[in-house]
Amino acid sequence: MLRSDQILATVEMIQKENLDVRTVTMGINLLDTRGEGIKSCCDNIAARIEQVAGNFVASCEAMSRRYGIPVVNKRIAVTPIAFVGAGYGRHDFVRIAQTLDRAAGNVGVDILGGFSAQVEKGMTATDRELIAAIPEALAVTEKICASVNIATTGQGINMDALAMMGHTVKELAERTADRGGFGAAKFVVFCNQPGDNPFMAGAIHGLGEGDAVLNVGVSGPGVIARALERLISNHSSPGSLRFDELAEEIKQTTFRVTRCGELIGRAVSRAMGIDFGVVDLSLAPTPTIGDSVGEIFRILGIDAIGAPGSTAILAMLNDAVKKGGIFASKTVGGLSGAFIPVMEDALLAEAVGDGSLCLEKLEAMTAVCSVGLDMVAIPGSVDADTIAAIIADEMAMGVINSKTTAARLIPVPGKEAGEEVSFGGLFGASPIMAVRNVGKSSRFIAWGGRMPAPLHSFKN
Repeated sequence: MLRSDQILATVEMIQKENLDVRTVTMGINLLDTRGEGIKSCCDNIAARIEQVAGNFVASCEAMSRRYGIPVVNKRIAVTPIAFVGAGYGRHDFVRIAQTLDRAAGNVGVDILGGFSAQVEKGMTATDRELIAAIPEALAVTEKICASVNIATTGQGINMDALAMMGHTVKELAERTADRGGFGAAKFVVFCNQPGDNPFMAGAIHGLGEGDAVLNVGVSGPGVIARALERLISNHSSPGSLRFDELAEEIKQTTFRVTRCGELIGRAVSRAMGIDFGVVDLSLAPTPTIGDSVGEIFRILGIDAIGAPGSTAILAMLNDAVKKGGIFASKTVGGLSGAFIPVMEDALLAEAVGDGSLCLEKLEAMTAVCSVGLDMVAIPGSVDADTIAAIIADEMAMGVINSKTTAARLIPVPGKEAGEEVSFGGLFGASPIMAVRNVGKSSRFIAWGGRMPAPLHSFKN
């Protein structure tokens, strides 16, 4: 039974500390929507989404009102479209993206993910056509997000696909230059992409999932920051509080945050009569002051984010979040840990602006967090091969460490390091991060082929 002080603490988390359910994401299987031609396929896709998700938003809002917990985003993830559209060409895939966009608008969700391909070992002709369609598809739609998984620990890195990713990111930014290259903010490259991740831009409905599933993404960096401040203020003597006690406070606070997320997810699941999937217990920051992962670094003794000790703190934070969340829910999945999306976290963006956080240090920190180089604005002049090489470094960390890593890089057309870019809302704003040694990786990217899987991947 919950104690009264725990109930009151949870109420305060919601009212004063930015606790929310960041997203409820409905996964929908589209594998059987293929028709005799592209028009039939598009009609079937629209009908399936509108049938399954027709009362999704209303159900989320009803449960949010009932329990008093805000649900910030309602989203849909679909079967990777490269599987759904096998045999189709580039222009057909653009039509499918437009269909998905209209269907998302009709059911009222904020974002739809799954315009995706999984090419970690090789690419089919269909995969190549979908990848070629991504820049146009994201430029002509509002709600669609795309992802490509190019690496896994078991297969290594598809270097042919990697080279294509650099050009895809560049073209996305250039096609949306009038919006600061915003198209690139809706595209992410993955290593070890999970099939039940509720967070965008990388959400898909994996092939091992059921017909329809609800996954929940919780948040709460502001909650953890306030809990740490209270703990520290109650120990006036500098030597009376130890680091393991700070980690324990993070773990226990994450437990309460995760329970709130699962409560909402299961309530919506029951109301709609579909399966509940997982709680992704990631700390997802927002640009809102007081809802920053960066703030936790400062509370724990790092005066400038990116200073020595930043990676160690992030490792502890990631671990404590996982420990608290896994104990709170039997169905933890997705990414689950600490996010450091630069544009979406006001203090991380500030650290880029004052020079304390550079690309190399950020990359080192991603070795111990949940995702990777996320929402990083870079100069629009950076060439495609350099972008691909940055992605390669991130993929290698995921392959070697058997973890999910990702890269969401935004080359801002017409702007250079130190200038500002803003996308508004949850996408945030930041100074543009400098990229050193530009143009010095082209011979590496030109090799192609496949970077072999590491020895420790062979576990049979």
